[in-house]
Amino acid sequence: MDQFEQLQLNLTRRQLLQNASKSVGAAALATLTNAGVKTVSAADPRLKTHFEPKAKHVIYLFFSGGPSHIDMFDYKPAMRDFHGEELPDSIRNGQRLTGMTSGQKSFPCVAPMFNFKQCGDHGTYVNEVLPHIGSIADDITIVKSIHTEAINHDPAITYINTGVQQPGKPSLGAWLSYGLGNPNDNLPAYVVMISKGRGQSQALYSRLWGAGFLPSRHQGVNFRSGKDPVLFLSNPDGVTGDSRRKMLDALNQINSQEFAEFGDPETQARIAQYEMAFRMQTSVPDLMDVSDETEETFKLYGETARKPGTFAANCLLARRMVERGVRTIQVFHRGWDQHGSLPRLFKFQCEDIDQPAAALVKDLKRRGLLDETLVVCGGEFGRTIYSQGALSKDNHGRDHHGRCFTTWLAGAGIKQGFEYGKTDDYSYNIVENPVHIRDLNATILNQLGVDHNRLTFRHQGLDQRLTGVEPARVVSELLA
Repeated sequence: MDQFEQLQLNLTRRQLLQNASKSVGAAALATLTNAGVKTVSAADPRLKTHFEPKAKHVIYLFFSGGPSHIDMFDYKPAMRDFHGEELPDSIRNGQRLTGMTSGQKSFPCVAPMFNFKQCGDHGTYVNEVLPHIGSIADDITIVKSIHTEAINHDPAITYINTGVQQPGKPSLGAWLSYGLGNPNDNLPAYVVMISKGRGQSQALYSRLWGAGFLPSRHQGVNFRSGKDPVLFLSNPDGVTGDSRRKMLDALNQINSQEFAEFGDPETQARIAQYEMAFRMQTSVPDLMDVSDETEETFKLYGETARKPGTFAANCLLARRMVERGVRTIQVFHRGWDQHGSLPRLFKFQCEDIDQPAAALVKDLKRRGLLDETLVVCGGEFGRTIYSQGALSKDNHGRDHHGRCFTTWLAGAGIKQGFEYGKTDDYSYNIVENPVHIRDLNATILNQLGVDHNRLTFRHQGLDQRLTGVEPARVVSELLA
C-alpha cells in the first residue's frame, strides 16, 4: 500500500472517529507520551530479522574525499618500475575523466611515495604510515575490488550511502532504523559524527544521513562537538525539566488530535521525536562525558581522543554508543581529496586516523563487543595511478578513481586476516572478484540479519530498497 492509498484509508477512519469519539485516539496517545516508555505505533515497520544476525551494531568509518588505495593497501611492486612512464591507453581504456584532468595531455604513473610492510600472520601488505592498522591485519578483511560508476564526490558519496547517485533516497542507517527499529529508549537508532582532517575537505550534506521518503524519525542524528552535541536539546534558561514535561504532554495531545483528524504519519514521527529529545537530555551528557574512561583507554586511542570533535574522540564515542545499544554509528572524516601535495597531506590524514581506527577494533575486541559489531572503513572511491598535473620529484596529486578502490571490514562474522579481490599492476582495473558498492551494502545488511531484497518501502509505484533496482549480492566469500 503506497502513501496515497494509506491517506485515503485514513480519511475514512477520520470520519468514523469524528462521528464516534475522539477519546479512543486520546487514550492511545496516553500510552505513547508516557515518559520512559518506548513509542511503537501500529504502523511501525520494525521487523524481526529475516535470519539470525551476526551483528547487533554497525560502525561505519567513512573517509570522505576518496582515500588513495594505491598508497594505503593495494601494494604493487611493479609500480616502482614504471614510475614516471605514461599510463598505457590499453589500461585507461577510454575511462571517463573528471574535469580536473580531462585537459591533460600526459598521464604519468606515480608509485607510492612511502613503503609497504608485511603485517600479521597472513603477511598482508600495509603502508608504513599505517602501523597501527597494520597491527590489526589479522583481525580484518581487506577488499581491494570495490567499484562504483560515480567519478565526482557528491554523486559518489550519495551513491554509496543511499544506493543511488541522485539525492532524496534513505541512507543505510535510516533503512536499518526503519527495518529493525531502535533497541535503545534513550538514544537515537542512528548517530552521525564528523571530524575534519588536514587535507582538502569536500562538503557533507545532512541528506547523506537523511530518511528520504521513509518517516523522518529514521534519519540520523548529527552529534556535534562542544557544549551542545545536539542542537536545541537543552532547556532554555528558566525552563525546568518538569515544565518541559508538561509542555510536551500538552503538545503531544494537540498532535494526537491532529493525527486522529488527518492521519498524517509524520505527526506520529513528531511525537516520537519530541519524546526521544526529552529522554536524550539525560542520556546524551552521560554519553559525551568521557571522564570515566581510563588512562589506558586514552593511551590506546591516542591523546587526541581527549579533544572533542577529533576522529579519535569520535571513535571512542562510537564504542561508548555500542555499549549503550545504538545500532548504527557513522563517523565521517573529511580531508581525503588530495589532488595536489598528496605525499604531505596523505601522511597527515593517515596520522589522524591510523591509531584511533585500530584502537576501536582492539577496544571492541577486548570488551567482547567485536563479535556483535560490524566495523566498516572506506570512502566513496579511490585515486588514480596517474598524476594530476605535472609530476615533480617529491610532489604530486591523484585524481578520482571509481573503477577500483579498497575497503576493510572487521567483526560480526567477517573473516579475519583475509584479502579479497585483485587489481592489475596499475591498480586501475579489477581482474578478480569485483565487489560493487551495492554488494557491499547488501553484505552489511546481511550481517544484521536483513535480506536486502526484502527490506523495501513502497514509493512512487516501486518497492524501493537500499541496493536499488540493479542486481546486488551478498559477498559470502568475506564471511567466516
